[in-house]
Amino acid sequence: MADAHSNRKETSTLRLIRSFPDEKLKEIRAEFVSCANKTLISQLLDKLLQEGVLNEEEADEVKENMKKQDQARILIDHVRRKGPRASQIFIHALQCQDSFLAEELRLQVPPPEQQARLPLQEVGPRAVPSAKAPQLQETSDGLTLCPLDLFQKIQAEEKDEIYPIKDKETRTRLALVICNIVFEHCSKRDGAEVDLAEMKILLEGLGYRVETETNLCSQDMARRLKSFAAQEEHKTSDSTFVVLMSHGLREGLCGVKHEDSCRDLLSVDTVFSTFNNKNCPALRGKPKVIVIQACRGENKGFAYVSDSATPSAAPLSPVQWPEEDFESDAIHKVHVESDFICLYSTTPDNVSWRSPKTGSLFITQLIKDIKEHAWNCNLEEIFRKVMQSFEKNPRQMPSKDRTTLTKKLYLFPGH
Repeated sequence: MADAHSNRKETSTLRLIRSFPDEKLKEIRAEFVSCANKTLISQLLDKLLQEGVLNEEEADEVKENMKKQDQARILIDHVRRKGPRASQIFIHALQCQDSFLAEELRLQVPPPEQQARLPLQEVGPRAVPSAKAPQLQETSDGLTLCPLDLFQKIQAEEKDEIYPIKDKETRTRLALVICNIVFEHCSKRDGAEVDLAEMKILLEGLGYRVETETNLCSQDMARRLKSFAAQEEHKTSDSTFVVLMSHGLREGLCGVKHEDSCRDLLSVDTVFSTFNNKNCPALRGKPKVIVIQACRGENKGFAYVSDSATPSAAPLSPVQWPEEDFESDAIHKVHVESDFICLYSTTPDNVSWRSPKTGSLFITQLIKDIKEHAWNCNLEEIFRKVMQSFEKNPRQMPSKDRTTLTKKLYLFPGH
């Protein structure tokens, strides 16, 4: 009798999903708002945009809210108001993305004996039975961790196409963040301290020991880059991050002494030459991620404080490295520069924008997308998502510069 009662209850739930899916969403609304995480919300948004359930303006309204409960509430309300068809698509997307939560919300995929009576197309468009999605876990800082089974799957299926990672217990990953905030002649970069703190938290969550520096002139920046590149820990590391945040020009990044009559600029060439295969052999063949938050011109705007400084007449020459003598028959040739990816906050000649309260638009979006998507996306795919988020902002478009990665770079949070 108990089994019969359970089956009748389950059939009633499935009938409600099938016949009145918008009413079912109303029923589970409070639980969804409480349980959905930002990663799931982002995945549902992508699916609902793809299916035409939501438009860009409605998706942006969801994204603009910082609290995940507010995002979930606005999302489910938008869908529910659009009626049964939209609600069916939402339910099916939730079943595919997080079957555990769908089951908890009583939105289970029908068991095999009931699938004949409930055609898949009534649950959602182009629906197919699928295995349960992995249950995702987040750190206290919102970084979504990569499930062990997915980590092993990617390692097995894409072994020759991805950069290998070293054992978590023995590797010695290092990251360097240089953030200039206070200048002698240029305006203070209010909000930059938020970028510095959030970036440090993110990189530590990804397993890097983070070294930070603030308010350096260009010569000190170059010296700090060189000393960081020379550290022994890189030999037992599998990658590195170098994050540079300052005022900037087309020619490079401003040191704290920069002014019209006495330029103080760090050339981007200096950054690459410091970590190339000749000058940093410990990172040869390992991915080197360069993140730059700085203007590359002086176009003016009105919404945020600009990371712009007065342009200089000529760039500062890159650090001059002594030539080394090699015996051509004793060594093999390697590319001077390889395995880099440089993520720049804007395109040449344009400014980058920063909120004095919440930090720069680029760094904020980059951190958000890494937290939400690094569990199953490689870094270049994550950066595509960052660029996509700026499509409707005509004042700034992040760019990917001097990328020489030969394989996919997965960050595998938690591993």
